[in-house]
Amino acid sequence: MDTPMTDAEPENTVPPAQLYHQREAHFEKFIEPRPDGYQKAKSRGGDRAAIVIDNGSSATRAGWSFEDAPRLNITPIFSKYRDRKLGKTYSFVGNDVLADTTARGHMRNAFEAGSGIVSNWDVMESLLDYVFIKMGVEGSNGGVDVPIVMTEAVANLPYSRKSMTEIIFECYSAPSLAYGIDSLFSYDYNNGKTGLVVSSSHSSTHLIPVLNSKALLTQATRLNWGGSQSAEYLLKLLRLKYPTFPGKLNSSQTEYMIRDHCYLSKDYDSELSTYLDWTGLEDRDHVIQYPYTEEVIVQKSEEELARVAEKRKESGRRLQEQAAKLRLEKLIRKEQELDYYRDLQSKLANESKKEVKRLLDSEDLKDEAALERTIKELDKSIRKARTKDIGGPEVEEEVEEPDFSLLEIPDDQLDEAGIKQKRHQRLMKSNHEARARAKAEKEKEKARLAEEKRLDEEKRENDLEGWLQERRNARAELIQKMKDRERLKADLGNRKSLASQIRMKSIANLASDNPTKKRRRGGDDDNFGANDDDWGVYRQIATGEGSDDEEEEDLGVSLKTLEADLLKYDPEFTDQHTLDAQTDWTKSLVHAFLRGPRPFDPKSQAEAHQLHLNVERIRVPEVIFQPSIAGLDQAGIVEIAADILTHRLNGVASQEAFLKDIFLTGGSTLFQNFDERLRDGLRASLPADLPLVLRRAKDPILDAWKGAAKWAGGSAWKNAAITREDYFEKGSEYMKEHDLGNAYS
Repeated sequence: MDTPMTDAEPENTVPPAQLYHQREAHFEKFIEPRPDGYQKAKSRGGDRAAIVIDNGSSATRAGWSFEDAPRLNITPIFSKYRDRKLGKTYSFVGNDVLADTTARGHMRNAFEAGSGIVSNWDVMESLLDYVFIKMGVEGSNGGVDVPIVMTEAVANLPYSRKSMTEIIFECYSAPSLAYGIDSLFSYDYNNGKTGLVVSSSHSSTHLIPVLNSKALLTQATRLNWGGSQSAEYLLKLLRLKYPTFPGKLNSSQTEYMIRDHCYLSKDYDSELSTYLDWTGLEDRDHVIQYPYTEEVIVQKSEEELARVAEKRKESGRRLQEQAAKLRLEKLIRKEQELDYYRDLQSKLANESKKEVKRLLDSEDLKDEAALERTIKELDKSIRKARTKDIGGPEVEEEVEEPDFSLLEIPDDQLDEAGIKQKRHQRLMKSNHEARARAKAEKEKEKARLAEEKRLDEEKRENDLEGWLQERRNARAELIQKMKDRERLKADLGNRKSLASQIRMKSIANLASDNPTKKRRRGGDDDNFGANDDDWGVYRQIATGEGSDDEEEEDLGVSLKTLEADLLKYDPEFTDQHTLDAQTDWTKSLVHAFLRGPRPFDPKSQAEAHQLHLNVERIRVPEVIFQPSIAGLDQAGIVEIAADILTHRLNGVASQEAFLKDIFLTGGSTLFQNFDERLRDGLRASLPADLPLVLRRAKDPILDAWKGAAKWAGGSAWKNAAITREDYFEKGSEYMKEHDLGNAYS
């Protein structure tokens, strides 16, 4: 039984739902190689131009350092398969993978799931090939003769950096390579000097304190939650919410749902408690429409419908005429038979016994009594048929008192025919007495019910409160019994449930020629159900008359009777408390959660292919502030930031300097109310007199690339870059520390 809603009634005039169509990453267009940027880079000289690659787990953005925006923005995925019919091998990189159906089935990602660490180097190498080709790089011997600046994750693994360095210098023969952290590039591009960088990206969330343009990486903290984890979490919630959804759900779709429909609540607990209230639910409930094929129903015109109805009436009239004709013919035959048997009866009065016996035998009649019964039955049938045709009231049949006179006569005083007649009368007497007993019991039961009703009314008049309490208890028991029955039905519908297994074993035991004996302890080696053929026993015997449905109907009638009594005599029991009102969709919390404030038509394919986002809109983004919602054993972003500002940075610098610039970057910081929630959360953990300034990056998604492009070409970049000579002299594990990059671990 469903949980009742609040007293707020849904409005009768709910506007039609605004449908949001499903979005998913798709192939947009073919990207042609553009050598113009390479020519400009060569004209500027190797010290003034570089290829900047923002190597993120959600997107790889690449462009020239002297341009304002990246030229390429592709997904770091790769697919390769061989077409055996054509004998060719096809490779796809980035969004091109989505252009081919077969390529989608072979798709691989360059990054480890849920992290910013490269794990598939074949994919990474193909991705770099694609980037350099599309940017029009034409180096000598197929190499890249332009410096490269690349972003990497915070605390990137040495093995990952080593592998990337080897690929850049060995495969592409680049003159130099420099690494840097994406969020620090974004902070530098937005003119940050001292503050706390809060970077919430696709794979994780990092909080990095920066002092005088140098990152304090020893105090940096990571929260293992980002855009990819949010998408997977929403996907799990939707699959749990709609287990039989006919459409295909994937994380790419849920990424767009989070981006377009989710937001951070200012007060999560209070808003969540009222989110499914009927008032305003049509605005909070967003409906995602998936593609579907609606069943085509041919609509007929009024003339066609009238023609079909007239044809149906004409067919009915013909059938009635045929039935009346058949009844008339049958009645005529019965009247002829009646006249014939009456003539026979009058003829037998003047014939000898021998002739009478011959005439009766010719008509398959035992004696004259049988003839008399036949005449009575025909006369009764004819009168009933005539009454039915005329439409008058049925004539009640006169019940004759049965004759049991032979039962008192001893058998030795009767001949053979008399003994047979005596046996017949004994049988008739048994049936007559049984009917009399049944009638008496029926009258007795009627009297008992009348007495119970009288006592019940008397108790109601004398002790109304006790009488009502009995009705309430009986109603609660009936509802519980109905719940148990529904639960048992669900268990029996599952072949692997305990109730179903026990039932099947019992059936098999009864059907077996050698039923198994009950064992007191252990030793049960019965393996019924291991083979699907065993379930054929159930299919063969499950052909009853549906007694369960009859019992359910009886329970429903009893429950309505009890509720009618409570409605009549209990002032506290109203229509809102009845089971029908509580299970009505307009009062159902489950219906509001699954289908919103509108009725649901299960026959409509359009409504069957709809997802309703309501509480998920605030629940998924809230995880970054309350990780326990998703089962993540970490502190929220407010607790981490407060710990860094109040404890870890003590003695490093003035706390006020960091509080004056809390910088937000990354795609996940674009949620509505993100900065307000972080400010309110930190204000509760900090002294009231300290200033607290939050600001968001100009472009939280592209500022990492723009910051790396701005950094390239300067003196800091030249000092931080690893040259080709350094690589051959000092090895692939060699790195240079700088203000915007990782440090030796």
